[in-house]
Amino acid sequence: MNGMVVPALGFTLIFLATAAGSALVFFFKADMPPKLNTAFLGFASGVMTAASVWSLLIPSIDGAAAYGAWSFIPAAVGFLAGGVFLVAIDKLIPHIHGGTHEEEGPRCNLAKPVKLFLAVTIHNIPEGLAVGFAFGSAATAGEQGALASAFGLAAGMAIQNFPEGAAVALPIKNAAGSRAKAFLYGAGSGAVEPVFAVIGYFLASQLAAAQPWFLAFAAGAMIFVVAEDLIPDAHLSEHPHLGTWGMMIGFAVMMVLDVALG
Repeated sequence: MNGMVVPALGFTLIFLATAAGSALVFFFKADMPPKLNTAFLGFASGVMTAASVWSLLIPSIDGAAAYGAWSFIPAAVGFLAGGVFLVAIDKLIPHIHGGTHEEEGPRCNLAKPVKLFLAVTIHNIPEGLAVGFAFGSAATAGEQGALASAFGLAAGMAIQNFPEGAAVALPIKNAAGSRAKAFLYGAGSGAVEPVFAVIGYFLASQLAAAQPWFLAFAAGAMIFVVAEDLIPDAHLSEHPHLGTWGMMIGFAVMMVLDVALG
């Protein structure tokens, strides 16, 4: 198969999963049941946490072997830089967090559905970058195992994007007053992932020496999203065991995908 076929499949998969999850807006008459929302977001948190560790941070440290005893530097610095990147985006782009209804970014007259859409869109950027960096690193390594591991990361992101797409589209439906608009907003929020996956791919494949930094950067950005958005929006205080088990199962699924395919 052509060297770009598998990455292209991975990039397409993460978008289609979000669109499919958003399509659930046509089947729910009301909001997503709170318990189901908790389970979905807990699961997504687990997948992203495991992906950050197994698919990004560990390869980042392994890839920095040339640093010797300081091989942790790219992972630590890149990880923190990913968080700073998300903070900067939060300050620059107006948006509303769906779970807490907290408004961030510059004050403007954008409609509420648009601000809800932007909140999810900007926080999908790290997922796209993570998949792109993984495939870019695999292209440089030229190993089937690395390519399979990158596709495993894409599959894990797709699995968690399905419930995440539903969790996005349903609140927007109430704000927009239309199921069709909510679906388009939900699917559109996932369109940013393949775009940034392509950017990440070319950055990692062309700047091989910076790969450990890129991988850790994506991990830090994803963990920031988990801590700031997914866990608070899951309302674990109301359904602690459900959300916790969702997170543990998500972590286990992503871990198995990475180890089995890598």
